Amino acid sequence: MADINGVLPAVTIAVPLFASVLILIVGRHENIREAVTIIAATTMLGSVLAMLPEILSGSRITISLLPMVPGGDFALRADAFGMVFALTATALWLLNSFYAIGYMRLLKEHAQTRFFFCLAVAIAAAVGIAFSQNLLTLFIFYEILTIITYPLVVHTETPAAMKAGRKYLAYLLIGGVFLLAAVVLTYILTGTTEFVPGGFLAGSGSALTLQILFLLFMVGFVKAAWMPLHGWLPAAMVAPTPVSAFLHAVAVVTAGVFGIVRIAGWVYGMDLMASLGLGTLLAVIASVTIITASLFALTEDNLKRRLAYSTVSQLSYILLGVSMLSIAGMTGAMAHIPIHAFLKITLFFVAGAVIVSAGKECISDMKGIGRKIPVTALMFSAAAIGICGLPPLPGIISKVYLALGAVEGGMPILLLVIVTSAVLNVAYFFPIIYTMLLDRPDDEHSLDSVSEPPLVMLVPIILTAAISVFIFFFPSTPFMDLVEIALAEIMQQVIP
Repeated sequence: MADINGVLPAVTIAVPLFASVLILIVGRHENIREAVTIIAATTMLGSVLAMLPEILSGSRITISLLPMVPGGDFALRADAFGMVFALTATALWLLNSFYAIGYMRLLKEHAQTRFFFCLAVAIAAAVGIAFSQNLLTLFIFYEILTIITYPLVVHTETPAAMKAGRKYLAYLLIGGVFLLAAVVLTYILTGTTEFVPGGFLAGSGSALTLQILFLLFMVGFVKAAWMPLHGWLPAAMVAPTPVSAFLHAVAVVTAGVFGIVRIAGWVYGMDLMASLGLGTLLAVIASVTIITASLFALTEDNLKRRLAYSTVSQLSYILLGVSMLSIAGMTGAMAHIPIHAFLKITLFFVAGAVIVSAGKECISDMKGIGRKIPVTALMFSAAAIGICGLPPLPGIISKVYLALGAVEGGMPILLLVIVTSAVLNVAYFFPIIYTMLLDRPDDEHSLDSVSEPPLVMLVPIILTAAISVFIFFFPSTPFMDLVEIALAEIMQQVIP
C-alpha cells in the first residue's frame, strides 16, 4: 500500500523496540526511563488504533520486511483476528506500564531497567505474533517472546525464581522445537506457510500425517497452558505481579491460544478439522483442562497461584470454542480473548496492590482487608463476577456463545462442562470476595497501616474494570465487529 497505513504494522512493532534501546541508555535516570516506557506504550496503542478503521472496513494491511523462503517471507499482515489480539495487548501494556512503575518503585525492586527493557521487547514480540503473515514469521516472534520473558520470570533471582525460570524455559523451548517441526512439515507438504482464511492444508497429505501435524502444533503452542503442559504457568507466579499480569493477560498465554485459533482457522480450516476428528481431540483437551484446573484453583491459598489456575481453565474455553467447529463456538473463542484479558489483568492488579499495601499474598491472610481498601476490593469483586459469567461484566458474552455452540452442535456434554466450570468459578472466587469484604481479621489492629494503593496503581485497576463493563454494554466497539469480520473470512462467507 502506498499510504502511511501500509507501514503501520512495522511501525507498531518498531516503537517498543526503539524504546527498549532508549531504556537501556537512560536506565540510571528512572523518571526519563519510565517516561520513555509510557510514551512508547501510548504511541504503540495509537498506531494500532490508526489501523483500526481500515481493518473494520474488511481490508488487510500487509508489508514484507525480509525475503526468506518462497511462501515464507518475514512479513506482517494486520487483519481482523490479529487486531483483536494487538488491540488488547497494546491497550493493556499502557495500563500495565503505569501500574508497574508504581509497583516497582514502592517495593524498591532491583534491576528495574532490565525489567522495563524486557517488557518493551516482549510487547513487540506479542504484537509481532498478532500481525504475522505466515507461520515462519509467527515462529520467530513466538520464540523471541519466550526468551525475553525469561528474565522477567526470574526477576527476583531467588532460588524459587530460578527454579521457576528453568521450568519456564524447559516447557517453552521444547514447545518451540515442536512448533518449528510443525512449520517445517507444513512447508514440506504445501510449499508455503502463508495464512489463508479457511485454511490451505486440505489435500496436502494423508489423514494421519495431518493429525500428527496438528499434535505438533498443539505441543508447539504450549504457551496456551493446556493440561498436562501447564506446570510452567503457576510456577512463574514467583515473578513480580506486573509480570504475572503480562504473562496472563497481555502477551504470553494469550499468544498460545491465539496461535491455536490461527492454526484452526487459517491453516486447517473448519471442514478439514471436522473431517480429521480434530474437534473431538480439542474438546477432550479443553474439557479436562477447564475442570481440572478449576479444581486445582480451589485448593490454592496463594492468591496469584489461584488466579494462575483460573487462567489455565479460562483460556481452555477458547480451545473449547474452536473444538465446536461452528460460528457460535468460534465467536465465543475469539471474543473470550479480550474479555478474559481485561478481567484477569484486573484481578492480578488487585493481587499486586494487596502485596504493596499490606504485604499479603495468601487469601487466608486477607480477612477484612476490603474495609481498608474498599475500591480495590470492589474492583476485584467485579472482575471475579465477570470471570464467573455474571452480568454486568462481559464474561457472560463469550460463555453464552460457547453454550450456543454446544447446543447447535448437538454436544450437550460440552454444555455440561461450561455449566460445571461456572459453578467451580463461583466456588473459588466468591470465598475470596467474602474474605476480603465480610470476614473479620483475627487481629483487628493488623490492618491499621493498610490503605488504598497509590493512584498510579489504583487508576489502572479502575480503568481495566471500567473497560470490562464497557465491553459488556458495547461489545461491538470494536471487538465483536472484528470477530465478525474474522469469522466471515474463515467460514468462507467473505474473503476480501
